[in-house]
Amino acid sequence: MNIRPLRSEADYEQALADIERFFENEPAPGTVEADDFDLLALVIADYEAKHWPIEVPDPVDAIKFQMQARGYSQRDLSVLLGSRSRASEILSRKRSLTMEMAWKLNREWGIPAECLIRPSNSAN
Repeated sequence: MNIRPLRSEADYEQALADIERFFENEPAPGTVEADDFDLLALVIADYEAKHWPIEVPDPVDAIKFQMQARGYSQRDLSVLLGSRSRASEILSRKRSLTMEMAWKLNREWGIPAECLIRPSNSAN
């Protein structure tokens, strides 16, 4: 297989068709076919990252997503951040996160730091 950088939508479509055959017949690790699969996956991921980048959510959206995903309430956030009013102000975008808050949210709830330190969409 001749694997090369993807420079067009047609290249991308062909790469997707090429990699699809590996899904039905997974190559054994350490084989040439496994190497081809890995390289093809890399060039596809690179093309997608360049053409359809996924923005990280702003801090409040990241917090709300984590709360919903884990079934956390605003009370859980207030316990983590130290007060109900602080949690309310953060969620209503009236207050920005401090580095200490971001640290706690990252360590305790596993929210990526990249999301927490990004300027909020409505930051003061």
